[in-house]
Amino acid sequence: MTREEARLQQVRDSLRDSSASRTAHWQRWGPYLSERQWGTVREDYSATGEAWDYFPHDRARSRAYRWGEDGIAGISDNHQRLCFAIALWNGEDAILKERMFGLTGNQGNHGEDVKEYYFYLDNTPTHSYMKCLYKYPQQAFPYQQLVEENQRRSRQDLEYELLDTGIFAGDRYFDVFIEYAKNSPEDILIQVSIINRGAEAKTLHLLPTLWFRNTWSWDSHQEQPILKAVKSESDFSIIEAIHPTLGDRWLYCDGETELLFTNNETNFEKLFGTSNVSPYVKDGINDYIVEGRKAAVNPNRIGTKSAAHYALLIGAGETKTVRLRLSDSPSLIQPFDTQFDEILQTRLSEADEFYHRICPFSISEDERNVQRQAFAGMLWSKQYYYYVVHEWLKGDPQNPSPPAERRHGRNREWIHLFNDDILSMPDKWEYPWFAAWDLAFHVIPLAAIDPDFAKRQLSRLTREWYMHPNGQLPAYEWAFSDVNPPVHAWATMRVYQIERKMYGRADTNFLERVFQKLLLNFTWWVNRKDAEGNNVFQGGFLGLDNIGVFDRSAELPTGGHINQADGTSWMGMYCLNMLAIALELAKVDSTYEDIASKFFEHFLYIADAIDGIGKTEISLWDEVDGFYYDALHLPNGDRLPLKVRSMVGLIPLFAVQTLEPEMLQRLPGFKRRMEWFIRNRPDLRQNVACMESPGVGARRLLAIAYREKLQRILKRILDESEFLSPYGIRAVSKFHESHPYVFETNGYQYRVDYEPAESSTSMFGGNSNWRGPVWFPVNYLIIESLQKFHHYFGDDFKVECPTGSGCMMTLWEVAFELSQRLVQIFLEDSSHKRPVYGGIEKFQTDPHWHDLILFHEYFHGDIGAGIGASHQTGWTGLVAKLIQQCGEYSDRSTSNSKCPEAQAQPLTV
Repeated sequence: MTREEARLQQVRDSLRDSSASRTAHWQRWGPYLSERQWGTVREDYSATGEAWDYFPHDRARSRAYRWGEDGIAGISDNHQRLCFAIALWNGEDAILKERMFGLTGNQGNHGEDVKEYYFYLDNTPTHSYMKCLYKYPQQAFPYQQLVEENQRRSRQDLEYELLDTGIFAGDRYFDVFIEYAKNSPEDILIQVSIINRGAEAKTLHLLPTLWFRNTWSWDSHQEQPILKAVKSESDFSIIEAIHPTLGDRWLYCDGETELLFTNNETNFEKLFGTSNVSPYVKDGINDYIVEGRKAAVNPNRIGTKSAAHYALLIGAGETKTVRLRLSDSPSLIQPFDTQFDEILQTRLSEADEFYHRICPFSISEDERNVQRQAFAGMLWSKQYYYYVVHEWLKGDPQNPSPPAERRHGRNREWIHLFNDDILSMPDKWEYPWFAAWDLAFHVIPLAAIDPDFAKRQLSRLTREWYMHPNGQLPAYEWAFSDVNPPVHAWATMRVYQIERKMYGRADTNFLERVFQKLLLNFTWWVNRKDAEGNNVFQGGFLGLDNIGVFDRSAELPTGGHINQADGTSWMGMYCLNMLAIALELAKVDSTYEDIASKFFEHFLYIADAIDGIGKTEISLWDEVDGFYYDALHLPNGDRLPLKVRSMVGLIPLFAVQTLEPEMLQRLPGFKRRMEWFIRNRPDLRQNVACMESPGVGARRLLAIAYREKLQRILKRILDESEFLSPYGIRAVSKFHESHPYVFETNGYQYRVDYEPAESSTSMFGGNSNWRGPVWFPVNYLIIESLQKFHHYFGDDFKVECPTGSGCMMTLWEVAFELSQRLVQIFLEDSSHKRPVYGGIEKFQTDPHWHDLILFHEYFHGDIGAGIGASHQTGWTGLVAKLIQQCGEYSDRSTSNSKCPEAQAQPLTV
């Protein structure tokens, strides 16, 4: 057991024993600050719900947040009472650099977009070691230029990025590395190393900042905490933090630095022209440093926001280091002695040890670098998320009442929702709020390094303070009632399997706890999303925004409704995931055999319905094209297939599950009911005849797309002129590049083109785009589905990959091929360039940029360049698991060629 695993075990033991004093609370402190609190729904108290406009970036330095805090490479405790982050000033900017800047959803030509360069380099599950890099220009940051130029550009134009402004020309910037190392759960070492990459000496003002989240301005019963300077006879400065529930902490600052104090309270005079409660307000330190206003900070050196001020003259190519220490000990005599460096290096070496244990396989150094940064991004993207909808709608007693329109506006039907947790975010700048279906993919790589945290994430969303009383899971704060694909059961089973394989623990309690709540959610789906009661579903946009002919969450311009191939297939997959969980639980509790039978039979009904056996007017399968399509049901009863070759038609592959003969023998009740159903319902079994035809090892298969349909769909998937990109599976077939799908109604034309990069339509707003790029979550599910099919068909079943190449592969080899294509997005190619960075020369050739990896939201369908949210390590963090799987496969296989002859044994996970 590695040292990091030992720390995780201490956390587990402490949580298991409710009477324990939590002396091993290694995860109390972590990277839980948001990177953007402004512009969020939580901070929006407008009548219209225009969150971006109500609380813009320019007000963030002066206005206290109600529900959370943000900062650069910051940390906080798990209830975000006390926060720490860095602030910077280059002597040229009009404001301190206290938070990441970006364009709002209304400003960007492709929606919201962060305009900074920062990189998550390392992190461990207990946050015993963390490292981040921020690149700070030495010239004035081009805030206005970025806004104006992006607003000038159309949706057809590329985005205007920070590098495009020329501000990094001549390497006139600072590399700011921030490292954290825990000596104990409450003793955190902080090291900031700053490198001047330019050719001239420059001064950088570094302001390590400590502050309390403002809770007292909203509730008069909250006792106000205190920060104050402490006299020190040594060559370091001390800030004492006194909090009524957190207790006392001390921030030790190396050297006799200037300590500045103000209050984390709104500057009402500046923003609203009314009197301030105190002369010392949130932007006081900003005004002191940038404007030279000495009266802006408290001369008594007391407040609720404080910073140590380091003015560092750094020569060309020189590195300067500042050390700090946040501790629960008031009497550290030598906080920065040689032990400081030893602890830092020890934690780094322990992180190396831990990640080698996670992936001990034969992978390249480049792959290991990508994987390490992917895991780091997953862990840095944890955030304290606080949102109590009832209080948010009602308003706070010490503040003016919110507009009456809010009672009829966003999230009004979610008054039970009470979120106060550390959650995995899709992206802490662009999407600093949890998203139900994103989260299901986050937990897959997280389960490999911290299965307990992964399980807590899944459990949270099914608890009564998240899940709606009617059984619906909350989607995301912009619209909790939106419908995401039902992948929670899939993720639950996968996390259970990963923990069992990697750590030898079969947590059936977790499995049962989530399963019981998912029964409610499954029922909600059946009752709410099957309009005609025929097991064909209409789930809304289902996460695949911007992929369809119409906005599937809005009223259709034609009237009627859409029967969705993806909605129906997601429900087929949901059935099989619930079946798999029920069968696993039935091993320890036979009562689950009955529930398993229920999901087995329900799946057969769904599989029958999507193909419309004997009911051609309902079928979503097109026999001529060999593909699944949505069907538009018009008010007059007509049904029209919407013949778009997109990811919608590939999702039926996800509904696949094998049944092992040993399991059937072990569960006689389930086996008896299954065999009765097969004998007595021949009308249903013809779509899943594989239940009567044992596969490899006498196992059985449940699937929507059986052999012939599977072969026909795969012919398109693996066709490089259709879905198969050099970097994975495209969301829309390249066929639509020359053959756009066009639908006309009421004098208006709706169309779908193949668009490998940003979308040209604003139908769905923001930077949403499923019209051609490569997306990791659905690619991952395709890979996993092919592995399951191979598990049944074995090595005798081969397909041509790529289509027309003459190269025949087993489905396992196809899955491996797709995995490699996805991984190669981030790896150096033969010319030492990374596809993820496309034509961005700085990243491709500069040694100080080249090995820094960004995990984008999606990727160009032809060249693999990263697009969308630049830090969405959330679901794109799946690449860490793919690298692990590819390494395991490579260690077992004798060949890694594109058309391997050798056969490898399937993985069990």
